[in-house]
Amino acid sequence: MRFKLDENLGRRGAAVLAAAGHDAATVVGQGMTSAADTTLIEHCRAENRCLVTMDLDFSNPLRFPPSKFKGIAVLRPPSRPSIAELESLVRTLVEALKQSTIDGRLWIVEIGRIRQYSPDDE
Repeated sequence: MRFKLDENLGRRGAAVLAAAGHDAATVVGQGMTSAADTTLIEHCRAENRCLVTMDLDFSNPLRFPPSKFKGIAVLRPPSRPSIAELESLVRTLVEALKQSTIDGRLWIVEIGRIRQYSPDDE
């Protein structure tokens, strides 16, 4: 699967996805730092990429209807997360992808758990 990691996730998150066989681009690597949310999600749509972010704005299905995108994964770390905790969130996402598709869905990713909003809920 193809992913775009928002600027707050960095190369380590991309490395976890790549190690699992996924294509992972980063906002920083593509020169999109500080892009508006709508610009970012439209780039994801044009590139057929699922967005992986910690930006809670993307958890609003009224503003960003999941069915219009290849998927939106909003990572919810504990306050003041360590690098290891951020990597654990990405690994939780990778494990969930083995069981289900995120295409057209919004996943809220917590360590060891996924909450899903699907198009049927829209």
